[in-house]
Amino acid sequence: MRVIIGSTGQQLGILNTDEAIRRAKSYGLDLIEVAPTANPPVCRIADFGKFKYELTKKEKESKHSATKIKEIKFRVKIGAHDYETKLRHAEEFIEKGNKLKIVLQFRGRENAHKDLGLAMMYKIKQDLETMALVDMPPKIVGRAVGMTMSPLPAAKRKRKYAKIEEEYVEDVDSEEEDNNESAETVTAEGKEENHAG
Repeated sequence: MRVIIGSTGQQLGILNTDEAIRRAKSYGLDLIEVAPTANPPVCRIADFGKFKYELTKKEKESKHSATKIKEIKFRVKIGAHDYETKLRHAEEFIEKGNKLKIVLQFRGRENAHKDLGLAMMYKIKQDLETMALVDMPPKIVGRAVGMTMSPLPAAKRKRKYAKIEEEYVEDVDSEEEDNNESAETVTAEGKEENHAG
């Protein structure tokens, strides 16, 4: 069997079983068979508890790295700003390697104009084509249109919508703060009067 020291990766060469066990005991470690089907079989000299822990850790990481499906809902009468915000979020989800499920719901009279919903889905598809591929094309199911998308390879992705930057807020002295609060109150009252009148 071929023997490797686990901590350093140093190869000790091909040894018989008794010699390999003796070497493992001299290090105060265990002899672990890691590739029984190889010719000759490969064994590692390592701490068995630590080896087992690392295996379970790798399994957990591989489960967590599985792609998630994120859903974004649209409406037929969505405003331009809301549309861009939703697409910005979609790009963020795709950038993290998640699949995307896009749902456009119809309500009331919108059900009579499903063609508008399909047109919007094709627009969304076009706006996200630099980030993702369509797995399932837009399809009407009941009172909604659905579409799923998968991320392109990381090197081919190009964001169309910029990331949202945090707004810069200037520190204000307490006196200026009091003046601003009273100005806001007057403005709010003025708006209420306009609506009432």
